[in-house]
Amino acid sequence: MEHRTSAELKGVADVIHPQKLSKKERLERWALALEKRRGVRLRTLRETEYRPAKEQSALRQEHSPLTVAFEDPVLRSAGLTNDTFGEVARFFGLSHWQLHEVVCNCHFGETVASEAVAARVRRLSGRSFATFAYGYAIAAALLAGTVLLSRVI
Repeated sequence: MEHRTSAELKGVADVIHPQKLSKKERLERWALALEKRRGVRLRTLRETEYRPAKEQSALRQEHSPLTVAFEDPVLRSAGLTNDTFGEVARFFGLSHWQLHEVVCNCHFGETVASEAVAARVRRLSGRSFATFAYGYAIAAALLAGTVLLSRVI
């Protein structure tokens, strides 16, 4: 094996330096990687919720949303070591139930559009919380208005 410095490799290969990413940044990066595959159907994992913890952690599937995450060089440089269910849950700081919602066949069937997975990953990043909070505020205002009107009448 020939060893070269980062400077020597710049013209030959992309040099990725180890990244420190927050949970939100990691999830956003995964969502972007999924969105780059617009129109691609990815394989889901079978019955993740029924497996014993050890077996569940070792689950993997070629051409799955987990594979997309692992193929991203920035996510790997940030510490993602493989595309198993357990490693992806650990790396992204997700519970097994949260990851189940993203990759299990019980939600999508045997395959899923990469855009659909990207939307679910983005929701996990908290980006859609503002939308939720806004909708909640409107619902609360409508309820308060209904209560006030009922007292007036």
